[in-house]
Amino acid sequence: MRNTFMILVLSLLFVSCKQEIKPADIAKLNGYWEIEKVVFDKGEDKTYGMNENFDFFAFKGNKGTRTKVMAQLDGTFLTTNTFENVSVRFTDKGTFLDYSTNYAKWSEELISISNEEFVVKNDQNKEYHYKKAGPINILNDGKETK
Repeated sequence: MRNTFMILVLSLLFVSCKQEIKPADIAKLNGYWEIEKVVFDKGEDKTYGMNENFDFFAFKGNKGTRTKVMAQLDGTFLTTNTFENVSVRFTDKGTFLDYSTNYAKWSEELISISNEEFVVKNDQNKEYHYKKAGPINILNDGKETK
């Protein structure tokens, strides 16, 4: 009986640890993000140092885009005209980012989100941990980049 009670308490603890993501939280995705680490399905992870490529998210409501951009030394970002359409889907099983291009469609589960980081999990159980990124300005004598 005591073991059953302990299992029940631990189960509730694990279930309650998952962040509830609300529609208002999606606006936190707007901006530049870089991958900090990837956690693979068997628990091992790969940590990334400094990235030169970033993801730029632009959402209005539950629809938006993700564009790959490259940081430049003057604090600007180089971009192309390629992007992915993204829509947010809320279900009883979680919150999902649904991506689409002319060539493919896929989804990632949004596990957690804050102003400084977010985590998504793909269909191969890989978790991508992103951190907020800003311009890198090593030119212009440290003048602030706008």
